Amino acid sequence: MRAGAEMVTETTAESICEVGTTLGEGPIWVERDAALWFVDIKAPAVYRFEPISGTLDRWDAPDQTGWVIPTDDGSFLAGVRGGLHRFDPATGTFEHLAAVHPETPGNRLNDAARDPSGRVWFGTMDNAESDTTGHVYHWHEGALTKTDIPPVAITNGPAIAPDGRTLYAVDTLGKTISAYPVDADGSLGAPRVFLTVGPDDGHPDGAICDSEGGVWVGFFGGWAARRYAADGSLTDIVRFPVANITKIALGGPDGRTAYATTAAKGLDDEARAAQPLAGNLFTFRVAVPGVPVEPVTL
Repeated sequence: MRAGAEMVTETTAESICEVGTTLGEGPIWVERDAALWFVDIKAPAVYRFEPISGTLDRWDAPDQTGWVIPTDDGSFLAGVRGGLHRFDPATGTFEHLAAVHPETPGNRLNDAARDPSGRVWFGTMDNAESDTTGHVYHWHEGALTKTDIPPVAITNGPAIAPDGRTLYAVDTLGKTISAYPVDADGSLGAPRVFLTVGPDDGHPDGAICDSEGGVWVGFFGGWAARRYAADGSLTDIVRFPVANITKIALGGPDGRTAYATTAAKGLDDEARAAQPLAGNLFTFRVAVPGVPVEPVTL
């Protein structure tokens, strides 16, 4: 811990599972399984890691898949490039549910979160990471809605406050996070700037909220994950031995074990040799527990 205008807790993450993902993403703690689920977007696959046994299971995905969220029938809602799917781990099958952005075939789905009302908020992005064609949507009871959040090249998050009344939208290349008030019907109010990332801190990637409304952000190219209080002040820094931290999930029996996905994507041969743990799953402990993820109704 170091002293400053405020006290910032500093710690170090450790590798817990050798996965070697190209672009590990979308970690989510699923209580019914006592397991962490996550994906590898670029080598399309869905993973389940059980910390107690150390077991790692893998399912092939039909295309680049950004996330999975548990459903109340025991399956998962999956964000597959081009649309929403129902993923059944019992059979390994993906069933198409809804098309997303068919007019932009160069896009893919990137990150998602469930809010307390059962809506699933998710973003799309330009797979080439250049054109501003990424939008934020929400899906609820079979209805897909595109929000008024301005398009960017790479959306991340969105993260949802525990009370469901604030949405944090990440503009990865713009290195900003905006906070939007959320009305009961899912409409969004005028945003405020929550965070502007410094030039040496990498790019903000996936984001989640904990039970106090703190916002955890993984930093791609930043060698760290950081937690910010709801007022935007920095409270925690977690250092990693790899550069690309993509997203954090909070889980375990007390909700205070953090899991982080990482990526080897973008590393040249020299950087890859210097970062042999890149793409692995990491863990650390936190003071504030996460918010349990309730299943989605399809």
